[in-house]
Amino acid sequence: MELPNLKKHLIEKGGLSESDYLQIQPFIRVKKIPKNNFLLKQGEVCSHFFFVEKGLLRFYALNEEGKENILQFATENWIVSDRGSLYFKEPSTYYIDGVEDTLVVMLDENFINQVSKINTDFRKNNEQLLQNHIRQLYKRISQLLGASAKNRYLDFVSMYPDIMLRVPQWMIASYLGITPESLSRVRKALAAENFKPNN
Repeated sequence: MELPNLKKHLIEKGGLSESDYLQIQPFIRVKKIPKNNFLLKQGEVCSHFFFVEKGLLRFYALNEEGKENILQFATENWIVSDRGSLYFKEPSTYYIDGVEDTLVVMLDENFINQVSKINTDFRKNNEQLLQNHIRQLYKRISQLLGASAKNRYLDFVSMYPDIMLRVPQWMIASYLGITPESLSRVRKALAAENFKPNN
């Protein structure tokens, strides 16, 4: 199966060569996740990183009232996982499911070890990507605690420029930590300022 997004990601961000990529192909596993189907459920132990080759996933938790709190969307070229469950082998408190029909590449410790044998720079490059992910999480926490709804929305548009027409408004509101009504007000105010998401 051709996986152009994964190949590009591993070459550009993982430091692999074309020949390296050919060598790792036997270790690549893919999985199709139909829309609304789960890749991970609360209580399961997460055993992979999930690279989105095509489609869209969401990573979320349920609060005490059963309301969804979306922590992350993962579109093409994004990686999503419950890193705590993966590292500590503990049951996850999160869910990952398909917002669209999605094709994911399953990346586990064996895959990382095999790639690291083929290209010794891969683990270092992978660590850099992990640290960047942690930096983005800190930024997101800071925004949820202190940024206005308008600034949260503007940051969302910047981070996910291709997602606006792919998810319902209530999911965007859940990600932003606001109500759908508040999101509508933010959008109306920005429209009055002639703001367009692709500006």
